[in-house]
Amino acid sequence: MHTANIISQPILSAHVVKATSIPANAAAINENPLDKRIERRPDITLPSETNKIGLSTQSGKHHVYLTISYIPVEGVMNGEHVCIERPLEFFIPAGQTSGEHQWIAATMRSLSLAARGGFVAKALADLRKVTWTQGPVRCGTTSSGKPRFHDSEVAAIAWSIQQMLHHRGFLSATGQTRALPELRDRHSARLASLPPAHTDAGPRPENGGQFPLGVVGECPDPDCRGDMLLIDNCPTCINCGYSKCG
Repeated sequence: MHTANIISQPILSAHVVKATSIPANAAAINENPLDKRIERRPDITLPSETNKIGLSTQSGKHHVYLTISYIPVEGVMNGEHVCIERPLEFFIPAGQTSGEHQWIAATMRSLSLAARGGFVAKALADLRKVTWTQGPVRCGTTSSGKPRFHDSEVAAIAWSIQQMLHHRGFLSATGQTRALPELRDRHSARLASLPPAHTDAGPRPENGGQFPLGVVGECPDPDCRGDMLLIDNCPTCINCGYSKCG
């Protein structure tokens, strides 16, 4: 027979122990801006940068102008509001690609979708593995200054994009997304050091305001009127390719 324990000492005090509970809104406390999906491009002016990429293949050497636009994304981490900058769009301005290179533009569209979904680093790593049968493609240099070769034009362009995002501060030198605190600090520092957007490369907007960030003027071609960016220190239209330097 089981014998019950007998309390032989006087009870001096007592307290109620409550079970630890998880707040109902725990899932809403953290909202990582790196994972947040961007459903559509907002109707606002976005900062962008354009690089001239040189590719050498068996058929010769050619250049491609690649543009990346960025968007600020807000979130909450450990109860603290954070804001970072993420790449949003990748595109090759019109007039650069022939019919046989339209697949490059299609690849940029797919990469833009990956950026909006928050997994652009993985998408770029996958693109660097693409191969073709037309021989190696020379693009860029190694850390020792030697020519760098890639297995296809897609791989070369993907590497070039990684380098652009690395210099922007979004990716590490190995192509990995940087830690959230570092991205937050970099974005804050960039906002604090931005110069005025307007230069004397073109007419001021009619409303008296400034040009969008990175834009230095308007294309003088009346049939174009596209945005002009500084490419190789020369105002160049990213729409039709017009250059003030000839």
